[in-house]
Amino acid sequence: MINALAMVLAGGKGARLHPLTLHRSKSAVPFGGQYRIIDFTLSNCINSNIRKIAVLTQYKSYSLDRHLRLAWDITDPELGEFIFSVPPQQRVSEDWYRGTADAVYQNLYLVQQENPDYLFVLSGDHIYKMDYAEMLAYHQNTKADATIGAIEVSSGAASRFGVIEVDAQRRVTNFEEKPSMPKTHPTNAAVCYANMGVYLFNLDSLIYYLTEDANRPTHHDFGRDILPQMVKEARVMAYEFRDENRKQVRYWRDIGTLDSYWEANMDLVAVDPLFNLYDQQWPVRTYHGQYPPAKFVFAQEFKGGRLGIALDSIVCNGCIISGSRIQRSVLSPNIRVEDYSEISDSVLMENVTIGQNCKIRKAIVDKETLIPSKTEIGYDLEADRKRFMVTDSGIVVVNKEMLFV
Repeated sequence: MINALAMVLAGGKGARLHPLTLHRSKSAVPFGGQYRIIDFTLSNCINSNIRKIAVLTQYKSYSLDRHLRLAWDITDPELGEFIFSVPPQQRVSEDWYRGTADAVYQNLYLVQQENPDYLFVLSGDHIYKMDYAEMLAYHQNTKADATIGAIEVSSGAASRFGVIEVDAQRRVTNFEEKPSMPKTHPTNAAVCYANMGVYLFNLDSLIYYLTEDANRPTHHDFGRDILPQMVKEARVMAYEFRDENRKQVRYWRDIGTLDSYWEANMDLVAVDPLFNLYDQQWPVRTYHGQYPPAKFVFAQEFKGGRLGIALDSIVCNGCIISGSRIQRSVLSPNIRVEDYSEISDSVLMENVTIGQNCKIRKAIVDKETLIPSKTEIGYDLEADRKRFMVTDSGIVVVNKEMLFV
């Protein structure tokens, strides 16, 4: 086992994902049918042989804590392994976590008790596959104090990210959060290095900079404070993302908005999906509820239009598609779709019921929602805006708190 500790930052509100984050943190939002967003970072850790993992929680953490207990009780304490959640404990002050750096600073006691050689600090709300052990080898070979995971993005899109400026040896010379004029790659002016939210530190260096930052009036944030200061004074390297997704195009998604969340789900239902969930060499783990297999009924009445069918879709266990058509959609466990309904380009979360003769397209339907019969969603956006959340690109978001009129 690698002598490293991973701290996964999972306490964010995810305000831009509201109302999906009305009752849960961003990291606990369901994704891809049976997963939670945090499953991808945790699977990366386990597949990279990092088995000491602390998940730092804060905002509406019950759903996430429950998922960790159900899905991630897979480590052996007798071997020094663990995955557990760490809420704010007010160990060093009476404050809650004031920022990403402060979340780690407030848990330095935990870190020092484990005394790892290296500390990974990972965002718990991105979708990607990455071998952190390879990043550690690069960190050691380059004798870095800190290493930042970096992915190439087009220069036109780079202002949405933290941008890393490097020299010819990939030593970081500047780090800037969401710059209006991002610095491009030294050998390719069409791309920039974007911050992936994957950090690796030598423990002694990190403790020094976190302690210094805690005593200054800053944002207490890795991207805005810790890393820019380290770039000035220490050896900070950029590690170019090596994708374990086994596809031609490297896949990393920050699903921080409702539109990007919907788009990432739609990536999964293509005939040749951009993100590979089916690679047994790099499995993505999660909790599997005790549901019966999915069922599609009334094929014998095809001539009358009553056909239970799903095309180019993900359909999880427990679903019953009763005489309805599902196309290019993601259905989470235990969904019931009644007769003569049509669902397309949509994401339906667990325990949703769709009544008869419904037409739904380009929608996200949150857990436990009952859609009454003869409801249309996604066909008249002006009418939808009176009842639901509608994004700028026309994705309709529905949860059980919203009224049907």
